[in-house]
Amino acid sequence: MKSKESTKTQIFCHSVLVAILIIAVIPFLLLFMSSITDESSLIANGYSFFPKDISLNAYRYIWGSKAEIFRAYGITILVTFTGTFLHLTLASLLAYPLSLDNLPGKKFFTFYIVFTMLFSGGLVPQYLMWTGIFHIKNTIFAYILPRFMLSAMNVIIIRSFFKANIPSALYEAARIDGASEFKVFLTVVLPLGKPILVSMGVFAGLNYWNDWTNGLYYVNEKGLYGIQNLINMMITDVQFLSSNSVGSALIAEIPATTVRMAIAFIAMIPILIIFPFLQKYFQKGMTVGAVKG
Repeated sequence: MKSKESTKTQIFCHSVLVAILIIAVIPFLLLFMSSITDESSLIANGYSFFPKDISLNAYRYIWGSKAEIFRAYGITILVTFTGTFLHLTLASLLAYPLSLDNLPGKKFFTFYIVFTMLFSGGLVPQYLMWTGIFHIKNTIFAYILPRFMLSAMNVIIIRSFFKANIPSALYEAARIDGASEFKVFLTVVLPLGKPILVSMGVFAGLNYWNDWTNGLYYVNEKGLYGIQNLINMMITDVQFLSSNSVGSALIAEIPATTVRMAIAFIAMIPILIIFPFLQKYFQKGMTVGAVKG
């Protein structure tokens, strides 16, 4: 039977976790309630969890651009999955040899990776390189290649996980059985490294999903806009129309504030749906890396 102290401790821990959950959920709930609040009521009474007047005008306005939204969602989903796959592939292929003690030139390669974390060529040289040499402007690669395809920090984290959690005896056993280094990587490293790879994949996927700067710098064709760039464009259009004094009655009726809330909520929906399915791997990767690292 549990002692009174352990019961009190459990109740306290559960209370803290419930409080943290409420704090995390409140902003999303307030965002959604604001998006379905009537524009005039929102301006008069402010943000509220229990709005006096409910209105779906913001979602009706967004639904008028549903074709553009669906296309932008498709582009962002494609970019997120492709970019995350390439990110994890390159990071794990680089982290595995760096986790080995007998890698020739290990110090040089480690220094090279750490150096990129501290110094950068700057925005203008990067823009000239990607547009002048690689010609990625107004292509899908403009969302994938710059900034996020490989992260030095993630390489270091994955390397530390491989080194601390995968015994070198497994590598030796696989090599004795005739496995090549690439087969060792596929059959030993990837299965045992799944927790950290999923954890780093979540971070990489969030970076790709939330990114709008690559689209701002390298994409100016509306048909190639991702969801974040489309949202930015729609908010700019709403601000312009709502502030235009020479407009029609339709311009005056645009729910500028609630549209921003609705657009932000719509952009978060896929992440809110997918994240719970990856949470167990994410939690395991973080806890195992923290305990054994």
